[in-house]
Amino acid sequence: MQLGPVTARTRTWVPAMVPWRASEDGFVTQNVLDWYGRFADGQPGVLVVEATGIRDVPSGPLLRIGHDRFLDGLRELVRLVRERSSGRTRLFVQILDFLSIKRRPEPEKFLARFLQLTDRHRVAAAAHAGSPLPDDAAVRATLAAMPTAAQRAALTERELRDLDFGQREQVDDLHLAHVRDLPQTLPPLFAAAAMRARTAGFDGVELHFAHAYTMASLLSRTNVRSDGYGGSIEGRQRLPLEVFAAVRTAVGRDFCTGVRFLGDEVIAGGSTVADAAHHGVAFAKAGFDFLSISRGGKFDDAKQPNIGEAAYPYTGPSGHECMPTVRSDERGPFSRNVPFASAVRRAVREAGFSTPIVAAGGIASFEQAEAILANGDADIVASARQSLADPDWFRKTELGRGNEVRRCKFTNYCEGLDQKHKEVTCQLWDRLFNDEDVSRSRDGKRRLLAPRWQP
Repeated sequence: MQLGPVTARTRTWVPAMVPWRASEDGFVTQNVLDWYGRFADGQPGVLVVEATGIRDVPSGPLLRIGHDRFLDGLRELVRLVRERSSGRTRLFVQILDFLSIKRRPEPEKFLARFLQLTDRHRVAAAAHAGSPLPDDAAVRATLAAMPTAAQRAALTERELRDLDFGQREQVDDLHLAHVRDLPQTLPPLFAAAAMRARTAGFDGVELHFAHAYTMASLLSRTNVRSDGYGGSIEGRQRLPLEVFAAVRTAVGRDFCTGVRFLGDEVIAGGSTVADAAHHGVAFAKAGFDFLSISRGGKFDDAKQPNIGEAAYPYTGPSGHECMPTVRSDERGPFSRNVPFASAVRRAVREAGFSTPIVAAGGIASFEQAEAILANGDADIVASARQSLADPDWFRKTELGRGNEVRRCKFTNYCEGLDQKHKEVTCQLWDRLFNDEDVSRSRDGKRRLLAPRWQP
């Protein structure tokens, strides 16, 4: 399969998954090398490294590419994948930006420290007290002492969300200078990150325009920026296309540059498959080398977190559609999101472009994967959870040993660990194999790598 300047040996793809194995300051660790080396053993056509931050800011055990000091570790990662796959796997890195999100606060702390007082709050507090209050400290104290119903009535919808879920920046918060300046800051940040990826030896980059993060939020119908970078679909596409143009200028046409975006946001008032088809045509016209289609995974409908924890964008209905399980409904998870990739592909083809389309979502068998290709729903099949359950499954299938494939149960055991920012593993690893000398999780209860397989 030709992906711009890169040829993938097969139409098989392991998409980006965050395993929480980087160091706290974003460096490649031995556990990171072991993780990607194990996937490389299975020799997929393409392996995509986890969402990797483009800013040089603290972000916990998530890989970063926002400074040259990360290059040595990334070079070693590239070298290892080349070696373990016998040079048969193309290696991309997914690069992303995200805005700030805070943990859900104690109500008392929110009212005392985080709430930005306005006349609305002062009037409500004075009415409750029965007289004007002398200063803002008294206003905060009065708000804290008010009955819950009256207290909540004094807050705006956005303030209630900040209280109940934690403060979260949005791409249309134009009152915040750093959000207002995204059109100036993001193109050079993405371009510099892509250039580092090229320097490190990757075959390409996947621009992360999906899920709950900055670029997806710009593409969303919920983006109502009034500065030309929101509102209309052309306005919402403007900055993503400017980011791509900056990346292409930096790395050239001989370095693969693709994008992952949403076929459907699955939220009230959000983008639908019609938007996705429009985005796909615009991206193909701009010259992206591949379009990888995902679905859902938004903050907008996330489950309320516990106090002291942050919201997680895969806990609500949109998250469940992003990673469907056997409990989804009677249809189940299998190929559940393929129709959205198919719709994008159809629109791109009708517009006269041959850009390869990557489909994902509950793909776990040769029959499924081959049918998707044969039906023209996509050009490449991607499998995250099945590849986690058995990193060798593509190779086993290719060698005619499909009866040895260890099948994912689609219970999202792995996603539950991700939600808690614990090292991601698979419940099948320990259940079926416990006799190897293998590295263990920090609590010692789970093995960190899939069992070995000898072809």
